[in-house]
Amino acid sequence: MHNDLVFKALADPTRRLMLDELCERKEQTLYELTARLIGRHEVAISRQALAKHIEVLEKAGLVSSERRGKYRMLVFNDEPIRGVTDRWLK
Repeated sequence: MHNDLVFKALADPTRRLMLDELCERKEQTLYELTARLIGRHEVAISRQALAKHIEVLEKAGLVSSERRGKYRMLVFNDEPIRGVTDRWLK
């Protein structure tokens, strides 16, 4: 079941861009991630759409979020992807 969530999260191109950005910088505020998506990839995305993508990534365990003061920090976790790839590559 958990692998299904990882594959679902990776199936969307916007979520893959989000993970690319979070992979480059493991921790980012929601604002930083949004700015990078717009500036680097010209992704036009609403806050609501971004929140839904983050929810899918969190359910898959690929991203965690936490409040730090007035900011929401997003933290990348590559373990679910490693678990999926290790299953077939080892």
